[in-house]
Amino acid sequence: MKLRAQIDSILEKILVVIMSMMVINVLWQVFSRYVLANPSSFTDELARYLMIWVGVLGAAYVAGKGNHVAITYFSEKLSPPNLKRVQTFINLTILTFAILGMFIGGVRLVYITLVLEQLSPSLKIPLGLVYSVIPISGVLIIFYKILDLKKQAQ
Repeated sequence: MKLRAQIDSILEKILVVIMSMMVINVLWQVFSRYVLANPSSFTDELARYLMIWVGVLGAAYVAGKGNHVAITYFSEKLSPPNLKRVQTFINLTILTFAILGMFIGGVRLVYITLVLEQLSPSLKIPLGLVYSVIPISGVLIIFYKILDLKKQAQ
């Protein structure tokens, strides 16, 4: 559990940095547009990419904390053994999606965009770097769900 706490702490710090960068970026965008009357050309694109990163990494963080969106109406009516089965099924479903969709699919997306040398229009950075958050978050969710399944098995 110590490793989980360390990863949570690192992820929290990364999310705070990204959110701070977003705030500074948007403030610069507003300042340059309305005060300098010369809008910055990169701020819109940077804000979009930072929002992608904070959204996808934030989803991994929330999944690790077990605070993801859930409909608890039915699960609250289950007996403890049945509730444990449902929670195991949910964690296995999330784990399967993280492996197939986020990790395998994300690695393929990053690979294809890097091979095709796709660059962002304003920042001129490889789009593979922007998309790399998908497999990174997939690995984090896989890690968290494996720990959750191990805990449930005890």
